[in-house]
Amino acid sequence: MFHAETKDQVLERLLREDKPKCPYCETEMNLWEVPQLTACDGLGWGTPYLWICFNDECTLYANGWENMRENYGRNSSYRCMCYPGTHKPECIPVFSPEGAKGQIIDAQVAKQEQVLVQKTKKGLAVLDTCKVEKNYTTTIKMLTSAEQPQRVRLKSAEIIGEIGTIECIEPIRNAKFGNDLIQKAADDSIKKIHERFFTRECPHCAEIIKKRAKICKHCNQDMAGK
Repeated sequence: MFHAETKDQVLERLLREDKPKCPYCETEMNLWEVPQLTACDGLGWGTPYLWICFNDECTLYANGWENMRENYGRNSSYRCMCYPGTHKPECIPVFSPEGAKGQIIDAQVAKQEQVLVQKTKKGLAVLDTCKVEKNYTTTIKMLTSAEQPQRVRLKSAEIIGEIGTIECIEPIRNAKFGNDLIQKAADDSIKKIHERFFTRECPHCAEIIKKRAKICKHCNQDMAGK
C-alpha cells in the first residue's frame, strides 16, 4: 500500500539532498516553504517545499523588473524555481526584493526542528508505554523536566491526571514550569488526582486530607465550609 510522506519526512529527505543550482546564475538554490494559502491560482503547489534562487544578482531576477514594467506595467519580477526531484526551471513572481524570503528554510534551524520532532516522537512513545503500565514515576519526571518538548510535557500532565496517585501531587506542586500552558495542565492534573481519590488539600497547612473531612488531621483546623 502506498503511504504519502508527511511534511516532516519531506523536509528531512530534502535536507539530505544536494541543492540544485540555478541555471541562470549557477548559485545554489534555497529550500523554500510553500505558504499555506497560495496567492496564485488557488490550486496549491502540490508540494510543501520548493527550490528557489534568491540571488539578487541572478540575471533572471535582475532583468525581470524591467521586463515586467515594460510589458505588463507592473512593479514586480520573478525568481527561478524548481520542484523537488526535478531540475526543470520555472518562474515564481515576487513583488519586492524581500518578497518570499520569509519562507526560506535555514539548514541549521531546520535541523534543530527535526531534532525537536524526533525528541517529541520518542517522548510520546515513552508516555504511551507509561500509560499502559501506569508508570507515574517516569511520567512525573517527563512532566517536570525542562528538557522535554512542550507537547511531551502537556501529554505527561494529561496522563498523570489519569494514573497518578496522591504521592504525585507534591512533586507537581513544587515544580517551576515557567510556561502558562504547562502550569495549567499540571494544575488540572492535580484536580483530577484529587477527584479520583476523593481528597483535597488543607487550606491551612497544605497537607492532603479526605474530601469529606471536617477537621484537618494534620493541623487540627476546622474544615467546615472550606
